[in-house]
Amino acid sequence: MKFTVAIAFTCILACALAAPPAIQQDAQVLRFDSDVLPEGYKFAVETSDGNSPHEEGQLKDVGTDHEAIVVRGSYAYVGDDGQTYSIQYLADENGFQPEGAHLPRPVTVNPRESD
Repeated sequence: MKFTVAIAFTCILACALAAPPAIQQDAQVLRFDSDVLPEGYKFAVETSDGNSPHEEGQLKDVGTDHEAIVVRGSYAYVGDDGQTYSIQYLADENGFQPEGAHLPRPVTVNPRESD
């Protein structure tokens, strides 16, 4: 019985030590704007920890078989290294397309150069 209690205590202690550290400071919302319309939406948020997402979505080809939503937006955050990273994106029928200075750029090959 004592052996089982010792193993259980050891497992609990190991789990507690392996848990990620608690967040030291809660972020405060500095700005929040939003607008929801019948055929679109937009929002912008800014927090005290450096995060600042904003996004705008619009329906296109409304009422057709090709109706889709097109979303454009961006966000910025402060990384573990203290640098601020920014991402701009487009999301549509072609998928999520992010761009950022720290992201790799797709390589385009001219078909004539590949010979």
